[in-house]
Amino acid sequence: MSQQLEVWQRGPLPEIIPMLQPVAHALLQAREEINEYMYEFPKELLWERPAGMASTGFHLQHLSGVLDRVFTYARAEGLSEFQFSQLYEEGKDAEEGYSVEALVDRFNNQVDLAMQQLKDTDGSILADYRGIGRAGLPSTVIGLLFHAAEHTMRHVGQLMVTAAVVKNYRP
Repeated sequence: MSQQLEVWQRGPLPEIIPMLQPVAHALLQAREEINEYMYEFPKELLWERPAGMASTGFHLQHLSGVLDRVFTYARAEGLSEFQFSQLYEEGKDAEEGYSVEALVDRFNNQVDLAMQQLKDTDGSILADYRGIGRAGLPSTVIGLLFHAAEHTMRHVGQLMVTAAVVKNYRP
C-alpha cells in the first residue's frame, strides 16, 4: 500500500528535521515521478520542442542544475566553473552525447546529494542570510531549500506534460 501513497503520505523521513520534511518529501516525490515517466522514454524525442516549448531533455538538465546551484547557495558557497558550464549547457539541444538514462541518473544523484545536505542541515541556521548569485540577491537557507523543492516540482510537471505530448502526438 505504501508504494501507492505519495512520499509525504508515508510519514516523516528519518534524520530530516521537521522544518525540512516538506523539502525532502518533494524531492523524493520528484525522483519517483521522473523515474516513472522517463522509463523507456525514446531518445529520439528527448530534444523535441512541442509548440516551441522547452524539451524534455532541457527539463532533465535544468532539474539537476538548479537543484545543485540552489543547494550550493544554501551552503553559502559560490558556483564552480563546472556548475557554470552546466548552466550554459542547459537548453542547448545537444542531441548527441546524452541518453535519457544518463540525464535521469544525473538527477537521481543530485537528489541523493540534496537529501544528504538536508540531513546535515542544522535547524538553527534556517533563517540565516544567503546571497544568491554574483549579485548576492537576498534569501535565507530555508528560503533557498524551499525554492529548490518548489522549482523542482514545477519542472517535473512541465516535463511530464512535454513527455506525454511528444510521445503521443503524431501530426
